[in-house]
Amino acid sequence: MKTRAAALAALLILGACSKGAGGGHGAASGPLANLNASLKPQEDRWRTEIIASDPLCKQTTADKKCKNFNVECKAERDLKADDASKGVTNRVVAAMTFNGWDPKLKQSQDGTRTAEFVKTASGWTRQEHAPVNLSSCADM
Repeated sequence: MKTRAAALAALLILGACSKGAGGGHGAASGPLANLNASLKPQEDRWRTEIIASDPLCKQTTADKKCKNFNVECKAERDLKADDASKGVTNRVVAAMTFNGWDPKLKQSQDGTRTAEFVKTASGWTRQEHAPVNLSSCADM
């Protein structure tokens, strides 16, 4: 049990993330579970916006719709110097993968989106983020 707790602490300290952490495969309790639960509604809205806006998600036939959405990684980021004055209490970067349909190539195509979630007293906001390593969520 101590080894498991130490491993979780190390992941949080390093800002690393585990495969599928946002997809319900993360820790069952503790800070990571609270973070996952807190971000779940934002991730659901994010997925809905990807479906509505990504070119790979424009097809409407059942076999060509976007599917297999998965949060591949999620990692807390250090707060910026001016975050406290803005009321920012947490920053998290996440990467979501999905399968869509490329009409030009006429085949299934993998898609990836990355976002940064910022928490203030009024809740979480989301903005686009540069691509990250899908295994560690580290910036590229």
